[in-house]
Amino acid sequence: MHAGTASAPARLQTPSATRILVASGLGLLFDAMDVSLISFVLVVLGKEWSLSPVWSGVLGSMGFAGMAVGSALAGLLADHFGRRRVFIWTLLVYSIATGLTAFAPGVAIFLVLRFLVGLGLGGELPVATTYVNESSPDAVRGRRVVLLEAFWAGGSLVAAILSRIVIPSIGWRYVFLFGALPALYAIVIRYALPETPKFSQVMRKAHMRTALRTLFARPFLRATAVTWVLWFIMNFCYYGISLWLPSLLAKQGYSVVTSLSYVLIMILAQIPGYLTAAWLVERWGRKKTLVSAMLLTAFAAVGFGFAPSTAWLIVFGLLVNYFMLAAFAGTYVFTVEQFPVRARASGIGWASGFGRIAGIIAPSFVGLLVAAHATFAAIFLCFCCAMLVGFAVVAWAGRETKGRLVD
Repeated sequence: MHAGTASAPARLQTPSATRILVASGLGLLFDAMDVSLISFVLVVLGKEWSLSPVWSGVLGSMGFAGMAVGSALAGLLADHFGRRRVFIWTLLVYSIATGLTAFAPGVAIFLVLRFLVGLGLGGELPVATTYVNESSPDAVRGRRVVLLEAFWAGGSLVAAILSRIVIPSIGWRYVFLFGALPALYAIVIRYALPETPKFSQVMRKAHMRTALRTLFARPFLRATAVTWVLWFIMNFCYYGISLWLPSLLAKQGYSVVTSLSYVLIMILAQIPGYLTAAWLVERWGRKKTLVSAMLLTAFAAVGFGFAPSTAWLIVFGLLVNYFMLAAFAGTYVFTVEQFPVRARASGIGWASGFGRIAGIIAPSFVGLLVAAHATFAAIFLCFCCAMLVGFAVVAWAGRETKGRLVD
């Protein structure tokens, strides 16, 4: 009896790799579901509330304002209070706010709730990534971080399916009620995950000021600058494309149902994009995988913008999603390994938070282009140019971390 009692806590403190990935990954799946839902909802909401393209862009951007604050704040809190505790807090905030969005009576309340959703969502992503990185052996830590991010693609797929089924039949409000489900999951995760060994051993008495000073200290200033630029570019391209894609297809003459169906098909390419990156980051390296995926994303964006037919539109849409998500997977593992334990969550949190500024800008930027009657090709040419800038910065100044011991 005594032996059995002692063994349970031991198992709790050393969970399996599968348990760590699933427990953390489901949080990302629900997060991705929420982020993707707004892109599908905007197609309908713009007509129901008679929104101009600029106001549609503002609605799409508000969640990223919350993400910018949430990412930076949660990173500091996680380096002080622990990864596990802050992970639970952020999950609850965004889950509750998402559920309340279903009852928003108008634009003003909708904007406030989207900010709160972003506050929780922005904080959860870097904390979960740090948790998995620090809970994994060095030999496979890159692969496990990428596999964690693959749950994001699953969430995007769930959102596309829900939107395709729910929005045309019973309306947009109901899809947000599904987004409240993670609140129940947060209760389960409290007991499923221990604190990471690295934080427990090294960081128990750390202060938030220590983490923040580390990011701008001479040994890490270059890494901070590179990762901030990287996250800005990735967020600008990913959210500028994903939040507007259904609406842009609708403006090309496709019906709402057809637009949602095409986007659903394109999103299917995200999961193999993640899985390819998971294999390459350990065999080829973090930096090589990242810059290659960024370059191919740029080329695919040009092809998508100039696609001569529906068939080619779908082909290049699949390629954009495949390479974009491979690049984003590389972004996470590249970033989290640039910083020491005492500032790891803050490093990825502040880089992610700075990137969210681009998430604020991009939807409004596309809205302005649409209002100015820019062509479909011109819009995607802008995303191509932005991605090429990010590619050049990382290729020139980025540091490879494959095989380097995480301190």
